[in-house]
This record gives sequence, structure tokens and C-alpha cells, in this order.
Amino acid sequence: MVARNFRELLESRWKLGNFLCVGLDSELERIPESARKATVRETILSFNKEIIDATKDLVCAFKPNPAFYEALGGEGWAALRETIDYIREVAPDVPIILDAKRGDIGNTNAAYAESAFDFLGVDAITVQPYLGSEPLEPFFRRAEKGIIVLCHTSNPGAGEIQGILVEGVPLYKVIAQLAASKWNENGNCCVMVGATYPEELQDVREIVGDMPILTAGIGAQNGDLEKTMKAGLDKNKKGLIVNASRSVIFASNGKDFAEAARKKATALDSEMRKVL
Repeated sequence: MVARNFRELLESRWKLGNFLCVGLDSELERIPESARKATVRETILSFNKEIIDATKDLVCAFKPNPAFYEALGGEGWAALRETIDYIREVAPDVPIILDAKRGDIGNTNAAYAESAFDFLGVDAITVQPYLGSEPLEPFFRRAEKGIIVLCHTSNPGAGEIQGILVEGVPLYKVIAQLAASKWNENGNCCVMVGATYPEELQDVREIVGDMPILTAGIGAQNGDLEKTMKAGLDKNKKGLIVNASRSVIFASNGKDFAEAARKKATALDSEMRKVL
């Protein structure tokens, strides 16, 4: 497998002015009838290929969430791996983020890292920090990979845990500080902050400097794109990975689903460029 570096791939996309990340959350039930094939694997793969082809020049990353593939058993797993292979074939300069939110004890995380990076071949993965840095070491030691630590998520109930005060400081800020310092020895740590919390996003940007931030919640969760861009870009007008999933890939349930996905992705891309 050809060596790839997540940060280098991201930088090459940012130079093009690309900040959109398309989330391949390909729920089988929502795939248009026109994209359906004889098997589950073929249906998912066919749909994903058309979305990838329609948006690959507009994105800074693709982000499949394995939950939607795992739920379909062996055929789903096969579709996920073949989707990743297809991205690497037709868009070799676009990094692939596995939105798996992994987090467990060390030997389990070592297996998760092997699965994501060696078996699937992705360039980055989302992880949970709740168990501390020691069990995350199998991820962090992969210096060429992006390790995206959940900091402040986009869901309405995020503050229940992430807003807890630790010696007067909200927990999400503590996580951001750890990610920017202790956990970033290999320079491959990143953080995730929901676009539905622009003030918290700005707080985290001030803490982490030019570290890449993945943000989600644009589109179906009604995050404000302009506020997100202004809060999340670093001092060099880079550093942000803005994810949109359902609003792009399911922009239409008709035969024109790929064209509709491109139209939505183009509109998002245009709005982002206005802020630069």
C-alpha cells in the first residue's frame, strides 16, 4: 500500500480552497431506487461511487461512518472496504476519515488501529478521550495518520458531560489543551468540535492553534456555516474540515441523486469561499 500522510493530503486540499468533507453515511433504506442493485454490497458501493465521482473535486476529505456498514453484516463491511479502495483509486489526493469514534483499553485500541489503518486503509480516525491518553497510544504512534479526538460534539446533549467544570474549566477545553500538548508528540492529533456550537469552536481554535479541526452539524443539524468558518479557521485561513453528510448524499431520492449531491456540495463550497 502506497504511503500516505493525512496532514500532507489535507494541506494539498486546503491549498485548493477545499474545506468540505462529505460524510458517506450511506443508510441502505435511504438509497434511491435507481441506485439499487442485486445485492446489498453492490447497492451501497454503486451509490457511493456516484457520490464520490460527483463531489471528489470539491472536497478536502471523505468520511464514512462504519455504523451504517457494520449494521449490514459482511456485505456492508465489504462495501465499506471497496468504497475506500475506490476513493484511493479515483481521488488519490483526498484523505479518508473513518468516523468510528473508537475508545477502549490499549490492546483493544491496537486492534482497532490495525483494522482502520492496515485492513481498511483509511488516513484518519475519530477517537474518544474518556479513557485517557495511555490506551490511545496505538493510534497516536501512527505518525502519518490523523487521530481526531472528540472534543465538543454536535448533539444537543453534548454539554451534559463535555461542559462539566474541571477546576473551573469546561471539560471540552481540558481535552483541547491535552490534544494540543501532551497528546500531540507526533504532530498528528486533531480535534472534533460540532458546528452547532460556534462559540465553543472558537474557544477550541484559540487553544489548539493551527491544529486541524473536524466540525460536523452543517446541513441536517442546521449548523451556521458562516459562523462555523469564522470561528474555526486558523490564522492562515486553513485548518478546518467541514463535514456534511445527509444533506449532500441524500439531496435527492430520484435518479438525479448524484447531480443533486454535486449541486448541494457546490453551494456549500461557494458559501465557504465567501468567508476566506
